[in-house]
Amino acid sequence: MRSCLSLVPLLLAATASAQSPYKPNLVELKASYTRANNFQDLAKDASLNLTLKATWAGDEHFVYRQDAPGGKHNFILVDCASGAKGPAFDHRRLAEALSKVSGKAVDAERLPFETAAFAAALDSFTFTSAEGTWRCTLPGYEVTKTEMPAPAESSRTRGGARRGGTQNVRVQDGQVQVRNGSDWVTVTKLGDYESPRWATDHKHIVAFHVLPGDRKLVHLLKSSVPGTTRAQLESRIYPQPGDKLDTYEPYVIDPATKAETKVAIQPLMEAQRVSPWGNQIVVSTPVRGYQEWQVIGIDPANATAKVLIDEKSTTFVDISKTQMDLLADGHRIVWQSERDGWSHLYLIDTAIGDVKQIDKGPWVMKTLEQVDEAHGQIWFTALGLGHQDPYHVHECRINVDGSGFVDLTPADGTHTAQWSPNRKYLVDTYSRVDLAPVHELGRASDGGLVCTLEKANIDRLLAKKVRLPERFVAKGRDGKTDIWGVVIRPTNFDSHKKYPVVENIYAGPQDSFVPKAFRPFVNMNRLAELGFIVVQIDGMGTDNRGKAFHDVCWKNLEDAGFPDRILWMQALARKVPQADISRVGIYGTSAGGQNSTGALLFHPEFYKVAVSSCGCHDNRIDKQWWNEQWMGLPVGKEYDDASNITNAGKLKGHLMLFVGEQDRNVPPESTFRLCDALIKAGKNFDMLVIPGADHTDGGPYGEHKRRDYFVKWLLGVDPPDWNN
Repeated sequence: MRSCLSLVPLLLAATASAQSPYKPNLVELKASYTRANNFQDLAKDASLNLTLKATWAGDEHFVYRQDAPGGKHNFILVDCASGAKGPAFDHRRLAEALSKVSGKAVDAERLPFETAAFAAALDSFTFTSAEGTWRCTLPGYEVTKTEMPAPAESSRTRGGARRGGTQNVRVQDGQVQVRNGSDWVTVTKLGDYESPRWATDHKHIVAFHVLPGDRKLVHLLKSSVPGTTRAQLESRIYPQPGDKLDTYEPYVIDPATKAETKVAIQPLMEAQRVSPWGNQIVVSTPVRGYQEWQVIGIDPANATAKVLIDEKSTTFVDISKTQMDLLADGHRIVWQSERDGWSHLYLIDTAIGDVKQIDKGPWVMKTLEQVDEAHGQIWFTALGLGHQDPYHVHECRINVDGSGFVDLTPADGTHTAQWSPNRKYLVDTYSRVDLAPVHELGRASDGGLVCTLEKANIDRLLAKKVRLPERFVAKGRDGKTDIWGVVIRPTNFDSHKKYPVVENIYAGPQDSFVPKAFRPFVNMNRLAELGFIVVQIDGMGTDNRGKAFHDVCWKNLEDAGFPDRILWMQALARKVPQADISRVGIYGTSAGGQNSTGALLFHPEFYKVAVSSCGCHDNRIDKQWWNEQWMGLPVGKEYDDASNITNAGKLKGHLMLFVGEQDRNVPPESTFRLCDALIKAGKNFDMLVIPGADHTDGGPYGEHKRRDYFVKWLLGVDPPDWNN
């Protein structure tokens, strides 16, 4: 696949003479810091119609606010059947009526509200201003105070209501209680129960008795507490990989007799996804180690359990890919699985064990939105459709039997949808990092276009010399897989100069991270203004590209996609010779903090400078679920191999570490132990501890220090003396 970089910069690159390294003098450097500081203000209010919010009036009409230059706006009414659109009301008459009843002058071109909610008959609408909520009747334009009506809801999609659930049952002091009139009656003695659910017969309750694990503590020191001269210690339970966890024994409780009967099944790892279904209570839970996920049906009538779905993997079962919908017949489940190598939907008949794949292909079913049992249809989002960026989100529909697949939003961009209450129409907004949003009205029957509503206007943004991010694609380590990323250049980019490259990294396997939708400003723009080409890349081991792409992370977090990232930047330098990959920096937070430090430990031949914030520098110190999900059990040699702490002696280049003193996500000792290992290895590094800060990228002061660090060690000039 060819690069998506625009042709003009490539032509400049091809015709440019030999570039000299960009190295600003003090005056130029201070000017670049000023541009960086002002960049967000530069982009503010420089675009029109970036968003469009549809407020539905029944099933066939909606209203939206249309931006106009000079802070003006109009309200537009759309007829979905015909695609006709026009003013939702007489703006001048409404302004006059509102001025009269509110006692304040109202500008007809700047009406003081964001949305107008019309009645289905289109004979009145309500809106909220600073003075309250108002109702305007048509055609007389009588404006009176009122209450805002509840938003329209989508039509029901299931075959029948399901009884049972959490109503009139609770846990108090570890015991299960049921409501009897205005009183609560305790019906158990064992104690330590959680997550009670009524069965659909409303005669039995399933609750989960907790078997305590290690419940080991981690500690935070609050050094700078106002009003005291002493630090304070905060302690909390924090499971880490390999710890013994709380587990859950299901019990069936008969409130009439207060009998408590243990279900004959091994204790479960979780008791969080619990639903009444038919004559069962269904529990969806991982098996410790995350190589197996089970859906278990508990029969309250006889306190027995049956494994309905047993999903297994030789690597990991991704916890984000265990979505399901329990069909009203009480024995079929729509289930998400990667068993064929891609995230897809399956129809599983738990009564006979029959499994049928619903959707199929080299693409990713992302979000199961709803199952319309009445019409036998499933609505979902998908990635990787069409010949475009495989991370683009598309809205899709398919029949439960696997027929009738349709991409409802095929345009080249990433999409979000606003549905009419009957789901007959959708307002589709799509964009790319290099394409301003387009808002269209589409038909849900076939994905056809009814009309174009608006196209965002970014002329003022471009007139201010703001450079949009550029898409770039290169082959990964296997020589065939496309690796996608973005490139951001400074606004004063000079084709005769060579600029250091700085990578913004987050290689956590739970998602992909390169921006896909249009934004007038990203924080990377600020860093680029100092004289860098800033890039962001999704390498192998991240999510949303299929199981093989994802599995690269398995017991291998130190990989972080670096072989792909390095090849991508080498390809970029061949296309854009102004990208100087002899001077490459990298920064990131959390998993990105681990990754950026790892760049200097495992790939110092390529990366020269790193700034790492609140890093998970050893996966044994961080939270249990995240690290066992990707690193597995038992805790073995793989954890050593991936550890920045174990590998601290390999450090080359310039490293700055940030840590929030009160980081409640990754314990601060992760960073402090790395410091200890670096000191013992005789390595030079820099460190910033931020008092009172939680899990952070450093905040404004950290950004200031990060900029200065890259300026000093990549541009080779001293940053300004900010103390003068």
